[in-house]
Parts: sequence; structure tokens; C-alpha cells
Amino acid sequence: MRRMPDGRLLHLRDTYPIETAWAPQYVGNELRQVRAAALEARLAGIRVGVQAAAAANRSDHETAGRQQELAASYHALHEAYRQRETVFATIMADHADWDAATRAQRHLAVAADAELRRRHPGQHYPPLRPAEPGPATPSQHAGLNLTMGEPPGETGQWITDLAAGHRTFAGRLANLQSVTIPSPDPEYGDLGQAFLPWPRPGRDAILQPPKPDIPPSPQVLHRAAGRDADREAAD
Repeated sequence: MRRMPDGRLLHLRDTYPIETAWAPQYVGNELRQVRAAALEARLAGIRVGVQAAAAANRSDHETAGRQQELAASYHALHEAYRQRETVFATIMADHADWDAATRAQRHLAVAADAELRRRHPGQHYPPLRPAEPGPATPSQHAGLNLTMGEPPGETGQWITDLAAGHRTFAGRLANLQSVTIPSPDPEYGDLGQAFLPWPRPGRDAILQPPKPDIPPSPQVLHRAAGRDADREAAD
């Protein structure tokens, strides 16, 4: 960075909002919420189903019918939460792919910004701000709470837009990964992928200093010397 001219640093710095603008929305909290709700609805449906079977064994058909209807409602609730979970899990996978695809460029932009501030301490540079979508609004978050006994209905417009955004993101990511570096020799072919993903951390063992030697006690040394003497006498 310190060998680059200011123009190059300014260009790298300006890539930060561009790289963050196409990031999928972070919906990790919403994914956690619907997963927990789906699990709770599934367990409640199993519990009510067992109660319905027990009532049927007692020939209490009225109670068994009510419990079966309740179990069906829990099952519908579970399926509705599972549909939302599928969308959120897909978006979070897209967010991880975006993070890996743009991490190197974003790090370069931050490093260029730091170098410009070091060179020109008296010049004002606006802070780098990500352009990725913000978190879910309170109304969108509240729409994830389904009411027991009521039809789940269709997914909200927000979730529908997230599913549509997944297709757009997948196309852009595929285009980014398909860009290659041309070779000066047209007969040689390309030189490989132009935008390499950020390398993942290695899984090699962490180097540790050797453990200090623990000196044996005098009693252990005495016993060892005695065993050696016995062996020499036997030989």
C-alpha cells in the first residue's frame, strides 16, 4: 500500500461501497427465530398426537377428535415455519458466499483508506460505510410470529423479495466467478480465475512451545537405580 500512488488508493477505497452494495441481507436472527418456532410446533404436535391416541384408547372420542384437530394445526404451523426457514437458510448461505467472494477486495479498500489517512492526516475523508441492506424492520420481524389456530397464509412480501433476490445474487456470483485473466498468448488460454476467494484459515496444528521437563523425585530415582542394579546382578 505504501508504494501505491494516491489515485490507486482512492480507487481501491471507492470499491468498498460497491462490493457491499450487492450483499444479501443478514437474516441470522430471523433464521434462529423460525427454527426455534418450527421445533416448538413440531414437539407440540407430537405431544398432542400422543394425547389424542391415549384418548382414543379410552374410547373418549370427543377429546380425541379435539386433540387431532389441534395436532393438525400444529403440523400446519410447523410446515409454515419450515418454509420460512428454507428461505432464510438460503439467504444466509448467499451471505457467506458473498463474504468469501468480496473479503479480499473489502480488506484492500480498508487498507487503502488507512494509508490515505496516514499520508494526509489533515485531509478529511468520510468514513467507510457499508451499503449492504440493513436488518429487518420491526414490522417484518413481527410478521414471523404465526398465531396458533389461524391459517398461516402466504409468506409476506419481504420473504418473497428475499427469495427473488437469491436468484439475482446467484447469477451475479456466477458471473464474478467466471471472469478469467486473459493470457498474452491467445493460443495459451486464460491464466486462471480473476477474482480468487479469500483463503480459508488452515486447519494445521497450532505450534506450541515444548512442555517443561518435570524432574523426577529422589524416591523415583532411587527405585530406578535399584532396578538397574538388580538387572546387572541378574546378567
